[in-house]
Parts: sequence; structure tokens; C-alpha cells
Amino acid sequence: MVDDNYEFGSSQGLPGGQDNREEYRLTARARAWLWLESPEPDVEVQDAVPLECQIRDISARGLSLVSSEPLVLNSLLMAEISLGHKTQRFRLMVEVVWCRETGQEYLMGVQILESDETDYLEWMDAVATALAES
Repeated sequence: MVDDNYEFGSSQGLPGGQDNREEYRLTARARAWLWLESPEPDVEVQDAVPLECQIRDISARGLSLVSSEPLVLNSLLMAEISLGHKTQRFRLMVEVVWCRETGQEYLMGVQILESDETDYLEWMDAVATALAES
């Protein structure tokens, strides 16, 4: 079952209840796949094994993720994002800006970076559409 109903998010459940983003964010069931190591130049990204994360909320410029592994602060990682029922995956470059342990999982925030050869513009359009529909 896919839950693709987007809602405005809240800071509920964030450690310390702190949220530094200046823009609205949406909550929905979505997935992210992060490549913790850059593949060799002759290896397709699809052949590398990514870390799968659940997305807690999204904004145009960032994501809040839940993961089974911690991420290193300031890491630049290639990511693929799937928004609910949509079959399209957005390839994006992200930077880890914070990471906190929450019991047996890790809650983290990543910033989406504008980068050539990614789906940055398509991502911005998709989030704008989701905001308009909510």
C-alpha cells in the first residue's frame, strides 16, 4: 500500500523539537537510496549497493531521513528519491547536515544541492506541485 497523501510537516518527533528550515515541508511515504561510496568510473550506479532510507519529510531543498546506519556529517552523497506512487526516481546530490541517534535508528537531515547531471530542476517542480496540491 502506498500513502502518497502529502501534508504539511511538523517538528514533532524531532530530537529537541528543533527545525532550522525556512520553508514549508511535506510528509509522505517516500524512499531514498544513498550511495555511501562513489562507484568506480566504469561501474554503473545501479550496480553499487545503496543504503535505503525512509523519508520523514521533504522540502524543496532538504529531506529528513530515517536510517539503520549513521551518516558522516558534511558527506556529499548521490541519492535517488522516490515520491510515493510515482515511478520516477529523482537523482540528486545531497549533503549530510545533521545526524542523531534515536534508539535503534538514526534520524538525519540532508540538504539537496544544485548539481549538473542530476534531476534538481525536476525535483523542484515535483515539490512545488505537491505543495500546491496539499
